[in-house]
Amino acid sequence: MRIATWNVNSVNARLPTVLDWFGQAQPDVACLQEIKCVDENFPREAFEDLGYNVETHGQKSYNGVALLSKFPLSDVRRGLPGDDTDEQARYIEALVEAPSPVRVASIYLPNGNPLGTEKFAYKLAWFERLRLHASDLLTNEEAVALCGDFNVIPTPEDAKNPEAWVADALFQPESREAFRALKWLGFADSNELGGEPAGTYTFWDYQAGAWRRDHGIRIDFALLSALAADRFLGIETHRDARDMEKPSDHVPVVVDLDPEPPAWSMR
Repeated sequence: MRIATWNVNSVNARLPTVLDWFGQAQPDVACLQEIKCVDENFPREAFEDLGYNVETHGQKSYNGVALLSKFPLSDVRRGLPGDDTDEQARYIEALVEAPSPVRVASIYLPNGNPLGTEKFAYKLAWFERLRLHASDLLTNEEAVALCGDFNVIPTPEDAKNPEAWVADALFQPESREAFRALKWLGFADSNELGGEPAGTYTFWDYQAGAWRRDHGIRIDFALLSALAADRFLGIETHRDARDMEKPSDHVPVVVDLDPEPPAWSMR
């Protein structure tokens, strides 16, 4: 089972590029972020024609997340629990009804800039809500994959030029601590499971020649619960997508899981 996560930075503005990549990569499940459209304007038919079931949680002009799956989707949750007043569309989750099901979430964590404002406080509060919900998910003893743009640079090795990010919300000690707290619940970073080398970045700004100079950062992740990590086969960061026509500033990350859990884990 191929599970992809990709911040597409407006699905309608980049639809030909996104569809081209889908044709090449053939993910079974795709988690999209920053679709930047309401549900009614998501190009559902284009993906249904490729064989995908589509669930979206959209927002006009901003944010928005989607789940696409070649398997049926059930038990769909739109929005992260913990704050009924939160109107930002940043979280969607569903059970992928494969022969051995996996619960998958598409996550677009708040950026949090500028520091010293309510935006950074919202980021940290959202992170804590995610940690609490993820903890609840683990009690169900399901395979879980939390995938998306986490808007955090966990370590200096996750940036080509860490010094450029010291005043940014993505690289603050509080942001990094919140990410570690989420992982310490029992989630494995698929990048670490696959042993991807330092310098495997997922985002390059459009400005200042960041792509040409490879001034990237790694902020897109697929975090796997123990039951999902037991099925881990490999990971690919599709860097070439940044060279496609009208690219996103992020590239897709694709994780391969064994369609069935290992026999020993079923005893």
